[in-house]
Amino acid sequence: MTGRTRRLRNGLPFLLLLLLYGVVGASPAAAHTELVSSTPKAGAKLAKVPARLTLVFDEDVDPADVRVLTPDGDHLPVSRAAGRPRTTVRVALPQSGARNPLALTWSAVDEEDGHVTSGQLSFTITAAKAAQDRGGEAATPSGPSPRVRNGLVAARWTGYLALALFVGGLAFVALLWPRGAAERRARVLLGLAWAAGLLSAVAALGLQGAYDSLGTLRDALRPASFAEVLTGAPGLAIAARGLLWVLAAVVLAGLLHGGPRTARSPGWRVGALAVTVGLLRAYGMAGHNSEGTQPTWGAVADLVHLLGASLWIGGLAMLVLAVLPRRQPGELATVLPRYSRLAAGSVAAIVTAGLVLAWQVVGSYQALLHTSYGHLLLLKTGVLALVLVAAQGSRQWVRTRLDLAVLLRGDAATVRPFGYSVAAETGLVLVVLAVTSVLVTTNPGR
Repeated sequence: MTGRTRRLRNGLPFLLLLLLYGVVGASPAAAHTELVSSTPKAGAKLAKVPARLTLVFDEDVDPADVRVLTPDGDHLPVSRAAGRPRTTVRVALPQSGARNPLALTWSAVDEEDGHVTSGQLSFTITAAKAAQDRGGEAATPSGPSPRVRNGLVAARWTGYLALALFVGGLAFVALLWPRGAAERRARVLLGLAWAAGLLSAVAALGLQGAYDSLGTLRDALRPASFAEVLTGAPGLAIAARGLLWVLAAVVLAGLLHGGPRTARSPGWRVGALAVTVGLLRAYGMAGHNSEGTQPTWGAVADLVHLLGASLWIGGLAMLVLAVLPRRQPGELATVLPRYSRLAAGSVAAIVTAGLVLAWQVVGSYQALLHTSYGHLLLLKTGVLALVLVAAQGSRQWVRTRLDLAVLLRGDAATVRPFGYSVAAETGLVLVVLAVTSVLVTTNPGR
């Protein structure tokens, strides 16, 4: 291990502290779309059901992204309020068959990151005693289905994992181990990562449609859910992921067909780089990086964050599943030191970009300690610290035991401690990915 690598390793605890300091000292960023007021006001007593309900949000909204439901699940028409700011929409209310009190559920999709906020409004109709007797108490409106939300989190976790395995695996083969293009385990890993990425994009599209419309898991399979979600920016971002996974199939097919020769080809590497950047950007569009006063810096930091994580995680998977089982002395001597340096640089990029993203999204000490998003961010930071401890064990083995393993021609007993360390590192990284998937669907809510 070089002196530069050791300096990066020794500086990681400082960078983690710097990350938390940056969160505490930064200024707050914008939250998601929230309802500011309604006309009539929530809880008002009305002589009769008004013809329309006016909703005012704290930022511009598209009427297609605002949904208002009755307790029976009926969608009410939403339109732009003529002559009013783009923050205002009007809702046509039913004039017959309405329950008393009139209870409604609203939801709004953020135009920038696709996250949904929702709430309830209730009005008492004083002249509708007969309707109250007939309908009884109004059903309690619900927000997005927990099952749909959990399904969306699972789809995103699968997508992030597939992205990391595919992008990191391609980089590992192209830069560190071209001969791996002919290794069956490496080829299977890349193929499974590609398939999981494409399927997760398709699943996320339907689930996002059901989530936006406050529907159920069954609604995620309806063609209408796919059609509706494609009318907004979040749906188009997910569709872009799917199309990029289709393009990635061309890159993967070329590698599988040409083997090591293709892995060393400049033309193939340029194509792989283009697809990689596209995938990273498409997945970054689902996060909170666009929020805040510097969305451009947030987008760049998110790209670096995803790239660093992909190089690290994809490389770990290649080591555990493809390189270490072979125990080839020449490969161990060549690949492990290279990956150790790459991993150190990747971790530094992850922490530095994470500092920028935390400054963008959380923005204050209070938000870090008193919001669900802040708690999840602290959890992610804690698990990442454990990952770094495991990674330190791996790098220590490379520095002190690699030469002996090569001398003993990949002796299983000598290599086994490194395999255990890398496996622990990989398992903890999967936990980090799971927390990240929940963070993406969580409102910073300051």
